[in-house]
Amino acid sequence: MRNWAGTIDHGTARTLRPRTVDELRRIVAESPHVRAAGAGHSFSGVLSPASTVVLLDGLPPVVDVDPRAGTVTVSAGMRYAGVAEALHREGFALANLASLPDITVAGAVATGTHGSGDTVGSLAAAVTGLETVGPDGDLVRLRRDVDEDTFAGSVVGLGALGVVTRVTLEIEPAFEVVQSVRVDVPLDAVRDRLDEVFAAAYSVSVFTTWDDRANLWLKRRTDRPAVPLPLGTPADRPLNPVPGADPAPCTTQLDAPGPWHERLPHIRTGTAPDVGEELQSEYFLPRSAARAAFRALRALGPVLAPVLQVGEVRTVRGDDLWLSPVHGRDSVAFHFTWVKDADRVAPVIAAVEEALAPLGARPHWAKLTAMGAAAILAGYPRAADFRELLHKADPDGKFRNDVVDALFPRRTQGT
Repeated sequence: MRNWAGTIDHGTARTLRPRTVDELRRIVAESPHVRAAGAGHSFSGVLSPASTVVLLDGLPPVVDVDPRAGTVTVSAGMRYAGVAEALHREGFALANLASLPDITVAGAVATGTHGSGDTVGSLAAAVTGLETVGPDGDLVRLRRDVDEDTFAGSVVGLGALGVVTRVTLEIEPAFEVVQSVRVDVPLDAVRDRLDEVFAAAYSVSVFTTWDDRANLWLKRRTDRPAVPLPLGTPADRPLNPVPGADPAPCTTQLDAPGPWHERLPHIRTGTAPDVGEELQSEYFLPRSAARAAFRALRALGPVLAPVLQVGEVRTVRGDDLWLSPVHGRDSVAFHFTWVKDADRVAPVIAAVEEALAPLGARPHWAKLTAMGAAAILAGYPRAADFRELLHKADPDGKFRNDVVDALFPRRTQGT
């Protein structure tokens, strides 16, 4: 098995697709080193090789709506696209979705993956319950309203606390969205009018190659008033966020109303290529540092240009999850889609991080970074608490991966 970009290969690992939770529990109990793999849309060591790889898409799909509680419980190996379609049929919605709907619920939650919107959090922020298989095959259930700190430490768990089998998510009544694109927007105007730009729609993305121009993807809920934004000009044809790329895989634009799950992502379900010809990195900064980050990246424009396909800027509401990249602060996320050339991209990532780290940047757990462990952990006030939780939940390291090993080294005897 390989990841989506083809940059991580599990080689000779035993790959299993259990059909029941009981079968999964037996596999986990009997295996010395286990990795749960979803859609493979990770570029970092959270998907590093293990002796046994379990694929959760063979478990029975569950979409159990509880209208009274305002939640849905789903099989963790399901992809958001399938969950969204089932939810919409019953008249409900999730508050947000990521750019790509063909990612698994468990993988997205565990790595702090997100969409965009001043008023909405990451996908992990919607979680109210987890069911996990522990290292001995034991079934562990956690609830936000019952387990307090243990829950907050377990949601964005980097795959290190067990194999998640079910996730309970907050839902709301279904809604419609119109998506419009404004082109040729001066990038300095976006920086100077940042709050106005990101308040212009329910979900806003700024796409730029960090020269002097940007395009704005505005996703407005039809049940909320339109907000005028006199910047740029409306696109007169569908566009792809990557300049010059085919718009066919993209969700419908040009202000055509449609269901939430067909507009909030940038890419339509089932249209992503089998192998991604790109690398990705992303950094979450406190909102107060956003303008300084814009200035720093503008200055790096000539360095970025040879290897950057496109950059994207989004906003995410803060939360209280220990390892969430938006823990404790409303954030602005700066995403980079690079060409698939690791040797050329690596020094550019280092230059970006040199510029953004002093501003409080936290790298996305599933994407590439050159930041050292100490620098990363300095951004997480509950990191020591997560280390304790990790030791208690998996003392022998059955679920560890390269990212976890770098950040939270195994304890030696007596420590």
